[in-house]
Amino acid sequence: MSQHQLVVQRARRSFQTGKTKPLEFRIHQLKNLLRFISERRRDIADAVKRDLGKSEHGTELFETLVLEGEINLAIEKLAEWAAPRPVEKNLLILTDEVYVQPEPLGVVLIIGAWNYPWAVTLQPLVGVIAAGNAGIIKPSEVSSHSAKVMEELLPLYLDKDLYPVVTGGVSETQELLKLRFDHIFYTGSSAVGKLVMEAAARHLTPVTLELGGKSPCYIDKNCDITVACRRITWGKFVNCGQTCIAPDYILCESSIQSQVVDEIKKSIKEFYTDNPKNVEDYGRIINQRHYKRVIALMEGSTVAVGGDSDESQCYIAPTVLKDVTSESKVMKEEIFGPLLPIITVSGVDEAIQFINEREKPLVVYVFSHDNKLIKRVIAETSSGALLANDCLVHFTVSALPFGGVGNSGMGSYHGQHSFDQLSHMRSCLIKQLKLEGVNSMRYPPHTARKLGWARFLLLKQVNLRRLRRMALLAMFAGLAAFVAQRFLRRR
Repeated sequence: MSQHQLVVQRARRSFQTGKTKPLEFRIHQLKNLLRFISERRRDIADAVKRDLGKSEHGTELFETLVLEGEINLAIEKLAEWAAPRPVEKNLLILTDEVYVQPEPLGVVLIIGAWNYPWAVTLQPLVGVIAAGNAGIIKPSEVSSHSAKVMEELLPLYLDKDLYPVVTGGVSETQELLKLRFDHIFYTGSSAVGKLVMEAAARHLTPVTLELGGKSPCYIDKNCDITVACRRITWGKFVNCGQTCIAPDYILCESSIQSQVVDEIKKSIKEFYTDNPKNVEDYGRIINQRHYKRVIALMEGSTVAVGGDSDESQCYIAPTVLKDVTSESKVMKEEIFGPLLPIITVSGVDEAIQFINEREKPLVVYVFSHDNKLIKRVIAETSSGALLANDCLVHFTVSALPFGGVGNSGMGSYHGQHSFDQLSHMRSCLIKQLKLEGVNSMRYPPHTARKLGWARFLLLKQVNLRRLRRMALLAMFAGLAAFVAQRFLRRR
C-alpha cells in the first residue's frame, strides 16, 4: 500500500468513528485553524514573500483576512447551518415530520492553487471542517515555500488523521486522484480541471471546480472614467495580475481609449510609483516558466504603458496593450499576469456580443452610471458572477456564492455555500403507523374516486406558516370576543 493510500485510509477510518459528527468537535478544529493563522502569521507572510514577492501587509489583506472572517462566520453560524431544515408539506403528510438534514460527505480532497496559496487552499478547508468531513490537503507545489510551511505547521493545530497535508508535484497529485474520495475540491486551470473531473468520474465522485478564464471588463463612455480606471488598475495588477478574477481585458469605445490609457497610467504611478520594480506592494511572477509564457503573450500587440521586464527577477511591469483584436495572441488564453489589453467596440451591443461569443467567464465587470445598462448586461450575458463599478470585492462577501459556470467552473463556496457544497442534503420523512384509511387510495384496486382523492391530497400544498398565522388570529379574535362579552355583561 502506497503512502498516499495509507493517508487516505487513515482519514477515512478516523471519519468513520464518528468523531467529526459533534458540532463541538468541528468548532474546536475551526478555532484551532484560527489560532494557526494568528500565531503563524509571520511564517505565512515570509513564505508568500518568497513565493510571490508579496508584502507582509498584502499577504494579510489578500490571504488571511478573508479567511479569518470565514472561520468566524462558520463558528457563529454552524449550529444554524447544521440544523434540520423544514420543508413545505402537502395534505398527505400534514401530520408527519418532514425535513432536510445536512450530513457529512466523508473524505474530501482539496487541491490548492499557487496564486493565493493560503486563501484558496484553506478556505475550502473551513467548509470541510464545518460540514463534518475529513480533508486531505494538497497545496500547490509551485508555491513551494507556502506548501512547506503548511506541511510542517498545520498538523500542529489540526487533527493529524482527519486533516493531513500531502505535498508533491504532478505525479503525487495523479496518484491521489486514482484513489476514491467523497468529494474533490480543485482550484486551478480549466485544462487541469478537466483531468480532475475525468479522474473523479471513475469513482462517481462529485467535484467542485474553481477555474478561471478571460473575465471581460466593459467601460461605458458615460461613466466616471477616472474612478473606473483606478479600480480596474487595482483589480488587474494586485498580485502581479495572478488572480483568477482579475479583469482580463477591457472593452470600450474607441473615443475613450486614449483617456482610459492615460487614467490607468496615472493610477499605476499612484499605486506603484514610476518604478514598480522597487515597490514592496508589487509582486513577481511565480516562476520563469510562467514569466516566459506571459512575455510571449505580448507579441504582436502595441504597448501603451509599461512593458519593462527582468527575467532574473521574474518581473514584468504593469502593462497596458492598446489596439488589440480578437485575433491577438494575448486574447487566445487567460493572461494570468500584469498585461491589460484594450479592445475597442462600437458600444454595449458589440461588447455583449463579444462576451457571448466566448467561453463563460468567472466574472463580467461593467462600469457605468446607467443602471438599465448594467441590468441589460446581467440579463444578456452569463458568468460566474457580475460585478458593477468595482473589481474583485465580491470575493469578500460571504453571502454570495463564489464559483464559475461552464468553462470557468462548477459548484460554489464561501460562507454557508461552502457548508452546503460539502454536505449531503438528506431527505427525511418520518411517518406513523396510523391513519391507514388515508392510504387506501394508493392501494389496488385503483378507481377514479381514489385517483380524485390522491390528486387532491398530493397536489394541494399546505402553507403551514399561513395556517399558524390564521390560527393565531382566530385565537386572538376569540380572546377579544370573550373579553368584550365579559365587559358588556358587567355593564
